[in-house]
Amino acid sequence: MADAQAASADPDIAGETSLHTRQRLDLQDCEDLMRTGSKSFFAASMVLPGRVRAPATALYAFCRLADDTIDLDAHLFGGPLGALQHLQQRLQRIYEGRPSQVPADRALAGVVARFAIPKALLDALLEGFEWDLTARRYDSLEDLHAYGARVAGTVGSMMAIIMGTRNAQAQARACELGVAMQLTNIARDVGEDALAGRLYLPRNWMREAGIDPDAWLLDPSFSPALASVVARLLVAADDLYERAALGIAALPRDCRPAIQAARLVYAEIGREIERAGCDSVSRRACVSTQRKLGLMALALGAAAVSPVRRQAGRDLEPAPLAAIQFLVDAATIDAGGEPAATTGRNARFDERALWAIGLFERIEERNRTNSSFVGAGERRPSALSGWRQ
Repeated sequence: MADAQAASADPDIAGETSLHTRQRLDLQDCEDLMRTGSKSFFAASMVLPGRVRAPATALYAFCRLADDTIDLDAHLFGGPLGALQHLQQRLQRIYEGRPSQVPADRALAGVVARFAIPKALLDALLEGFEWDLTARRYDSLEDLHAYGARVAGTVGSMMAIIMGTRNAQAQARACELGVAMQLTNIARDVGEDALAGRLYLPRNWMREAGIDPDAWLLDPSFSPALASVVARLLVAADDLYERAALGIAALPRDCRPAIQAARLVYAEIGREIERAGCDSVSRRACVSTQRKLGLMALALGAAAVSPVRRQAGRDLEPAPLAAIQFLVDAATIDAGGEPAATTGRNARFDERALWAIGLFERIEERNRTNSSFVGAGERRPSALSGWRQ
């Protein structure tokens, strides 16, 4: 009561209280969006420490609403490219400190200011959206790296910044983890993408395997030749997962289990694809809840070991992929952002992990008979595992 009276008597205190309340409500709105729009993402976020979970939620909310603006509300802006231009304008306002009166925009503005998130990272993410909208062709693995850098490497970089890591090598590994996950997504979703008229497999690789990419897209089907292309992409992803492992030890201890778990679970999707003969046209690989449980336990144990031992024949600090260098350069500029405290292992990680696994199990049970195929004409959900999953 005394605090309330003091706030009402002092306009400055009242203003600060009002701002704090609005920020709390904005974050709650972002959490509600995540809880209803992406139950898997919501569950995964629960294994992050609270100081990281809140800004990560704000980042998620903006990206999710950006997807919706382009995919669902484009007619309000004269089409998808008009919607993208609208998003670019919203992003500019965020960086000018005058965000649109949308909770997700206000929440992201707070994160941008607090952590000094470089605008180049979010600009690159929106550029990835544009590449989808303009049906960009990917002839080589390097082309695919460039795409993955924009739609997923950017998110890895921003998450590392939020966790308190701007070191160039750690940033490179964070970006490469995002690219690896995107390559896994592409290998897993070959059939879904083809039904929507999209092709992300390197076209040169398909030609080398004796497949005409354009003809195949008109009549997509599985074949041993296509399996060889998918297998080749999984090898490329695995190389990046190995590189990413080198950067996890540079993260704060309480962040390592969640990132290690994400790395292991996504790499396991590749193993599921391989067990199915690399047929991702007629089926969609997924990792069982029981296997996820085992991988999360493995992640917890691995994350407790700080030193990264040199692997035979491997450089501890390989040069970043050429496609992500611009992200690393942007992220490592000393912009005066707030550093995150490096803490010991969070005592509540086990509890949060078990809660998250339980939620994954309930989601999986409800959705077991549902098809996850994306309808024709829809754009690939952006970043990491896709905002809607």
